[in-house]
Amino acid sequence: MLEANLKSQLQQYLGMLRQPIQLIASLDDSATGTEMRGLLNDIVSLSDKVTLDTSGNDARKPSFVVARQGETQGVRFAGLPLGHEFTSLVLALLWTGGHPPKVEADVIESIKALDGDFSFEVYMSLSCHNCPDVVQALSLMAIFNPKVKTVVIEGGAFQQEVTEREIMAVPMVFLNGKVFGSGRMTVEEIVAKLDTNSGEREAAKLNAKDAFDVLVVGGGPAGAAAAVYAARKGIRVGVAAERFGGQTNDTMAIENYISVLETDGPKFAAALEAQVRHYEVDIMNLQRADKIIPAEEPGGLVTVQMANGGVLQARSVILSTGARWRNVNVPGEQEYKNKGVAYCPHCDGPLFKGKRVAVIGGGNSGVEAAIDLAGVVAHVTLIEFADALKADAVLVSKLKSLPNVAIHVNAQTTEITGADGKVNGLGYKDRATGTDHHVALEGVFVQIGLVPNTEFLKGTVELSRFGEIVVDAKGHTNVPGVFAAGDCTTVPYKQIVIAAGEGAKAALSAFDHLIRQPVVAVAQAEAAMA
Repeated sequence: MLEANLKSQLQQYLGMLRQPIQLIASLDDSATGTEMRGLLNDIVSLSDKVTLDTSGNDARKPSFVVARQGETQGVRFAGLPLGHEFTSLVLALLWTGGHPPKVEADVIESIKALDGDFSFEVYMSLSCHNCPDVVQALSLMAIFNPKVKTVVIEGGAFQQEVTEREIMAVPMVFLNGKVFGSGRMTVEEIVAKLDTNSGEREAAKLNAKDAFDVLVVGGGPAGAAAAVYAARKGIRVGVAAERFGGQTNDTMAIENYISVLETDGPKFAAALEAQVRHYEVDIMNLQRADKIIPAEEPGGLVTVQMANGGVLQARSVILSTGARWRNVNVPGEQEYKNKGVAYCPHCDGPLFKGKRVAVIGGGNSGVEAAIDLAGVVAHVTLIEFADALKADAVLVSKLKSLPNVAIHVNAQTTEITGADGKVNGLGYKDRATGTDHHVALEGVFVQIGLVPNTEFLKGTVELSRFGEIVVDAKGHTNVPGVFAAGDCTTVPYKQIVIAAGEGAKAALSAFDHLIRQPVVAVAQAEAAMA
């Protein structure tokens, strides 16, 4: 079933197996079942450490378990783990076979320490670029803790389940039959959600850290570049981030980052983190800043209070907290989020195959989403508030050429309607005539721009009327020793390459600031340790 080059790569990976594993399959005569049999036979043919048992009798067919030899529990894949999930399958094979995961040792220990009965079901689609992180996290947990059971379900192969459980966004995770979470989650986030005492422990770890020379708050392209440039100066650098990579984790294709012809967001985010770790920067993930307290005197320490109660201090701080998707803020949006209201067409588009959807937003993101969805769904209605689409002309031309797309400009979205717990339509007003309209549909994709993550800075750092951090040409804020870079600032054009450049600039400015300051911070730190 696998192409020759893919089989060759897989054979190399399977050569890393340290102990024998078995695939226990529950097959049927469906087309997917036939493909699964072919896939499993291909895997077995590539390594003498892998065997196949087709006597499985799981209720979900076709499916198979990846388990250690002589065991029956492991990671179960229901449906074909191809597309974006092929890597998840390869990792499940390797980890089950004893190949060590590239995960911090304390994360593995936290997984092993979980106590309880955890039965996870994660629904994914093969085109979802956020799904592999969740699938791989839950697979890792099942492999390293026998009290965790994980089933990975390809929604396209189990449409009846998807309909019955009203799944309209992926990844969607159920724990012991109840909704646990949706959207991208890291293994650290999942473990922290299960371990109720993790917040206190994390806060204690932060409080025990010495003061940094440069503390970067935020781990997107701006934060990563700032960390690298600062660390190369030979000073003590830390990064506190909610999720490393920021918005790039939610980006399908990156084709305009200079010197990188093409990549996808999760790969790019992983590369950012890998380069920062190369410089031995202290990375503190799953950390959200709650307050910043300026230094009391020149050369003193800036304090950053975290949401979990922990406190970090630094001689200088670089704010690179990025931005998030803007909500349309109309009745029905929050009520039907993940029940027809979605924000990622690449992830959730396949769940609306053959259905009617709307896209709110006529910029590049909105028009690209409409073009993408038009190839999957029955019909797309694009709603734009302005009197013309704002996207690039080539995209607008492509959109207008599609036969299953309707475009409404000068249209104000007024509500998202629903029934029986899911979306059934969208209301909008014609701004020219004042006439109200209602479009019957099953999904709404919101693509109307970004909001800077700066609420915690109000009253401390100067913000623009849009909530952006006001910076000068060198990344200085109005607070001495505090700099800012990236999408959270007033710098125009929110692009990855611009954010990275601004992060580098902010780091150089921070270093220039440090070498011109008195050594008060050092004296404070020594006094605190005495």
